[in-house]
Amino acid sequence: MLSFLFSFIVWDPSPTIFEGVDRFRWYGLLFALGFIISQQIMVYFFKKEGKNPALVDQLTIYMVLATIIGARLGHVLFYEPEKYLGNPLNILKIWEGGLASHGAAISIPIALWIFCRRNQGMRYLWVVDRIVIVVALTGALIRTGNLMNSEIGGKDTNSDTGIVYARDTEEILSTLRVPIESIEAYKPLDRDGEIQGTGIVPVNFDLVISKGNYTKESLESVLTQDIKYALTQFNSSKEFLAEPLNTPLQLEIKEQATNYLVTVKTLGRVKYPTQVFEAVTYLLIFLLLLSLWNKYKSKLPDGLLFGLFFILVFGSRFGWEFLKEVQVDFEQSMQLNMGQLLSIPLITIGLILMIRALKKGSPKID
Repeated sequence: MLSFLFSFIVWDPSPTIFEGVDRFRWYGLLFALGFIISQQIMVYFFKKEGKNPALVDQLTIYMVLATIIGARLGHVLFYEPEKYLGNPLNILKIWEGGLASHGAAISIPIALWIFCRRNQGMRYLWVVDRIVIVVALTGALIRTGNLMNSEIGGKDTNSDTGIVYARDTEEILSTLRVPIESIEAYKPLDRDGEIQGTGIVPVNFDLVISKGNYTKESLESVLTQDIKYALTQFNSSKEFLAEPLNTPLQLEIKEQATNYLVTVKTLGRVKYPTQVFEAVTYLLIFLLLLSLWNKYKSKLPDGLLFGLFFILVFGSRFGWEFLKEVQVDFEQSMQLNMGQLLSIPLITIGLILMIRALKKGSPKID
């Protein structure tokens, strides 16, 4: 029983919520849901502490714009400046991916400063201390969106505990020169004998292919070479699979009434589910910050939650980065990746904020 619980899983959900509606994705839904829930929590904070809850609508607009613009520019400047600065219009294509939380960590405090300047009576650190509570929750939802996209995954675990990402391979196989009706990756129960504890594990892909004019023999002739190429020659195949290069493809074809069921037997690489690690971490940080606010509210020294947020979020980010695959090629030669280097100054700022807040003590009640 324990070996089953701690064994690998094959992960291949569609990033789209509804089949055929490519722009309606889990990532976008969870991203938006984070702001919707956060807005309601902020209304609750404002009411409980005697602030005008009508200001939360304005505050939400500042937060949405700051998060999207800051995270996008952060990715552009920190990770792929050559790609985007050479063609600046591509910066606007946020639906293609590319958001960096470190950029948002810079832009959000700036946006909140502008918000407080335009709304007299709002203490800057009071606002930021409440905002970081809901930002932690939003971060947990965004990382869940990354999981649904099968992106920002971890390195090989070199064990049989973890996750095999199969979505990229399914997308490659969907481009084969045959009329494919469906593709499904799964963990084959009849291949347990191949599990050796090395992190290279059995994975099957079932392809349902319309018969068309194919005979079983002609279909096998077409698929054998093309699938072997797909499983071994693409960068994502090499990253997520361990299909042997110089051995025959393991392929089974079963003829059915109107289609063929093609089962491809290959090997996958078990990875760390770093999106899950981060999502759970951010959720725990949210609960901790919320409990501190719930217990002390206006007695909290200004900047204390802000500083604690920076320390916990970017401290944990620094640690989890050791388990992540690099996001861009130039990080391959770096001892610390870009995410870790950017986390260090934010952790330092968090320490300064906490020390300052504790020295200054509780603010005077407005």
